[in-house]
Amino acid sequence: MNNTKNRRPLKIRGSLIFQNLASFLSKKDITPNQISITSVLFAFFAAACLISIPNSQGYLNWLLPLLAAFFIQMRLICNLLDGMVAIEGGKTTASGELFNDIPDRIADPLILVAAGYAVGIFEWSYMIGWCAGLMSIMTAYIRVLSISIGAPANFSGPMAKQHRMAIMTIACILTSLEGFVWQQGHVLAVTLLIIIIGSVITSYRRAVFAYNYLENKNV
Repeated sequence: MNNTKNRRPLKIRGSLIFQNLASFLSKKDITPNQISITSVLFAFFAAACLISIPNSQGYLNWLLPLLAAFFIQMRLICNLLDGMVAIEGGKTTASGELFNDIPDRIADPLILVAAGYAVGIFEWSYMIGWCAGLMSIMTAYIRVLSISIGAPANFSGPMAKQHRMAIMTIACILTSLEGFVWQQGHVLAVTLLIIIIGSVITSYRRAVFAYNYLENKNV
């Protein structure tokens, strides 16, 4: 990531823990692009855990959702650190924007589509996972398109990336407990529906924001 103006505002960057970790990584032979690619690897691990839930037995019923929650958070930490190492650590590259954005477009659908297959209690459950994955791409597409035609970066929600992954993390934790009460899958199904609806609202808000800015900037 090279352009701080188009950088997602995150209060957690002020955390001393992550500042020290970013400083440590900046001094190593590790590039921000490598950290960005690692985020996709963690997303793949999360997806693998999720997609294995319907066929799991015994302790795996609660362990797999917890592991998925852990890997989702590790993915987000990579998303945080790649920008901090690039900008605060002075390791920006000409291709940084590509590595900042493309891995997210892979990681989001990986997790959300896998969550649809993890539901398993409805024949059509995989469809809501695909829909959530596509809508996650749409929210980002509108943001990036808006920037490319002159509008400011808009990271608003209610279902921006950090919101989607936060609710997915909570859903995974609740899914680990769900098996002790009733059949797993209900929590993830409801969560995906919330993400779909929230992403539609987010896409609309971002598109309207860009439209109003572009139409009125020369008035």
